[in-house]
Amino acid sequence: MSAQDVVLEARGVTRSFGAEVAVEDLDLTVRAGEVHALVGLNGAGKTTLMRLLLGMLRCDSGTTCLRDGDAGLVDVRRLRPPAWASVGHLVETPFTYAELTVLETVRCAARLHGLTAAEAGPASQQIIGALALDHWSGRRTGTLSLGNRQRVGLASAMVHRPGLLVLDEPSNALDPAGVLVVRREILDAAGRGAAVLVSSHHLDEVARIADRITVLHRGQVVGTLPPDGADLERAFFAMVYGAEADGHLELPGDPAGPRRT
Repeated sequence: MSAQDVVLEARGVTRSFGAEVAVEDLDLTVRAGEVHALVGLNGAGKTTLMRLLLGMLRCDSGTTCLRDGDAGLVDVRRLRPPAWASVGHLVETPFTYAELTVLETVRCAARLHGLTAAEAGPASQQIIGALALDHWSGRRTGTLSLGNRQRVGLASAMVHRPGLLVLDEPSNALDPAGVLVVRREILDAAGRGAAVLVSSHHLDEVARIADRITVLHRGQVVGTLPPDGADLERAFFAMVYGAEADGHLELPGDPAGPRRT
């Protein structure tokens, strides 16, 4: 792919919270038509990076850029509103209004993303059906289970068929059926040309959807994993912890104990 395919980019991004460095001198690209997955332990910097990429947080140094039509990659701090309308995201907390129904919530998200009143209704019905939320369409979101609220948040992120989709732990709280429908929608989005950035703790699920897997640890990129590679778990821990000086690597909770790498 060429540089013209890059939709989202981080260049030398650093962000600290007091004395704690959350993201350090990090580079990342997300291209049109691909699913790029971020994996890492808790506290690795995945959510912070997503918030920086979306302009929710300011970088201490470096820049985050989003493609804005013919203007090319533009610093997110100077991005025009129409460019933001082509972005969908679910970061940390699902977009829901407790007193609104599922349909009303998703329709509200559609309007906020620039769909007309005539477009918002059918688009909302379509994504609600795709995410198997039909049964709860008329229910207030405040009465839903955590898993179904997660589906509503995903529907709100996807309703306008965005060109860039940023999803933080999209399978969080979902049952196996929910994981399957979300996987399908993510792959469909990439298939129609959207750039998709996801984070996850689940290597087996990531391997089913990702074109690229980037490993984060303590706010830095420590390597990449091939989605079709064998024993992704072992490769992940090898990158995160590194081999011990004697050539052995002990994985947390590994019943077989230390193994030679």
